Amino acid sequence: MSLKAPPSPASRSRGRGGQPVRPVRRTRGGLARLGPLPWIAPVVLLILAVVVWPVIELVRTSFLNISIAGIVRGSAGTDKYKKLLDETDFGHVILWTVLWTVVVVGVTMIVSLGLAQLFNQRFPGRRVTRWALIAPWAASVLMTAIGFKWMLDRTAGVLNTVMIDLGLIDDSKDWLGSAGTAWPWMMFVAVFVSLPFTTYTLLAGLQTIPADVYEAARIDGAGAWQTYRGITLPLLRPAFLVGVVINLINVFNSFPIIWAMTQGGPGSDTATTTVFMYKLKETDIGESAAMSVVNFLMVVVLVLIFLKVSRWNEED
Repeated sequence: MSLKAPPSPASRSRGRGGQPVRPVRRTRGGLARLGPLPWIAPVVLLILAVVVWPVIELVRTSFLNISIAGIVRGSAGTDKYKKLLDETDFGHVILWTVLWTVVVVGVTMIVSLGLAQLFNQRFPGRRVTRWALIAPWAASVLMTAIGFKWMLDRTAGVLNTVMIDLGLIDDSKDWLGSAGTAWPWMMFVAVFVSLPFTTYTLLAGLQTIPADVYEAARIDGAGAWQTYRGITLPLLRPAFLVGVVINLINVFNSFPIIWAMTQGGPGSDTATTTVFMYKLKETDIGESAAMSVVNFLMVVVLVLIFLKVSRWNEED
């Protein structure tokens, strides 16, 4: 009985006639060829349908001459943009929109930072206070704005009643009747409804900072302010950036608060670009669409300026 030696690797790589055999490449078939596309396709389609298409349609509408009934009467060219720039309240509305956004976002971030640090500590009743902070977030923004409007009512508002009873004022005031008193109250309501999300965003960022880092800083002799400035703030930067960007977009496009409390009045003294855009719809749909395009570009510019200044893509 003769035993045959196993074929060598060189002989196994050759076929009949001594020709080398090429390895067979296995090709993926069916959905495997598409990779992750089938999984992200619904999201891509949703973005195209909800974001991209409305923006394209909005820009197209701003160049059309459309009647109040919605009948397209041909192209208007850039006439709607020229008409918008000629509006007497346009510059005033742009200025107050920027001021409204900067003040509300700035105050919200400062107060939220303090609340997040408070809720990050252990104290009796911490769980209850955390739950209480969710209340403004859980309630409808429109409902909250209407509640404050009733509270500030000149004849039946609880604020006037309490202040008269305490002798702080002699007569009821129309808090929402003029821009000087309406703007501070609307900003207060905007901050009030923005605090929950921002506070919990910063709180989540604080809780991701390892305790070992603080312990090492204490061993090295770092003081409380040095630790806060050198450890807490830099490590909290990603959560802080998320809070600012989301608030910039939300506050800039805020409509329910202003519309429910003053409807942008008297005139357009308390109107932002979103409210001004809505009021233009009653007289000229094309001009309203042009205002929407300007509004969209403004919020994009604001976000880009902030990201540029904050150097969001640079490591500390």
